[in-house]
Amino acid sequence: MSPTTKNWIIATRPWSFPASAMPALFAMAYVFYMQDSIESIHWGYGVAALLGAVLFQASGNLIGDYFDYMYKVDRKESFGSSRMLVDGVFTPKTIFWFGLIVLCMGILLGLFLWSQTGNDLLWIGIVGALGTFFYYKLKYMALGDVLIFVIYGPLIALGTAFVMTNQLYWEVVVLSIPIAFLVVNILHANNTRDMRDDKLANIKTQALLLGEKGSRIQYTFLAIGAYVAVAIFVLLNMISPLALLVIVTLPLAKKNINLIKQAKIDKPEIIKDLDAMSAQLVMAFTLMYALGIFNGYWI
Repeated sequence: MSPTTKNWIIATRPWSFPASAMPALFAMAYVFYMQDSIESIHWGYGVAALLGAVLFQASGNLIGDYFDYMYKVDRKESFGSSRMLVDGVFTPKTIFWFGLIVLCMGILLGLFLWSQTGNDLLWIGIVGALGTFFYYKLKYMALGDVLIFVIYGPLIALGTAFVMTNQLYWEVVVLSIPIAFLVVNILHANNTRDMRDDKLANIKTQALLLGEKGSRIQYTFLAIGAYVAVAIFVLLNMISPLALLVIVTLPLAKKNINLIKQAKIDKPEIIKDLDAMSAQLVMAFTLMYALGIFNGYWI
């Protein structure tokens, strides 16, 4: 039986797309907030950058699934494995080429934006492309969390602001840190759930190195740290006090923290949906963050 359109979409894991789309959306809100000091703004390029970030993430998901399957990280008995390959919905070759095609689409879009802006976008794009393809290797070396923190926050925000203004706004690197914290928790929730299977596959993730207790502490620290960081930015007058709108998402964060406290290596089903719940928090938090910054322009 041939894969359905739904299968092709699910293979890219669209539930995780807030990880890439939200840093770009935040950057657009910040550019609006700073518009009086900017000579010209290309809003269409910002939308294109957001699309490009999502394409890179989708390709990374596909390529990562391919290598997880080939290296026996994802197996039929694995609790949290992607089922598209282990259940035979797609062949490994199909998923790999699907991932490469989506990656090329993202690169072509990036090259177009580069031709319309400047050379600084080139190094941002190269880091993003290499990080996308080789993420699986860094993940197996317990460096996945670090890579995700750099790309899915500072790098995407910096690139988006650049294509819109043709300027490097380094402040967005700092201001995007709360988003990066929460995006890392998507991966960390996934890796905490998969500790038992990853150990059997003989790979090292940060969750495995930290163990149950350490993984709970990291997740909680990053979740709380996102809100603390926003409060610090407001106190330092880096952004509008309206950014404190993120407080309305605290119940979601609390729910996720309460769940991670129950994490057990031998009971992955307890936190089986925590990665998706963490992605939902990224979306809700960043929407409030961006909305507060956006409306701060009028104050």
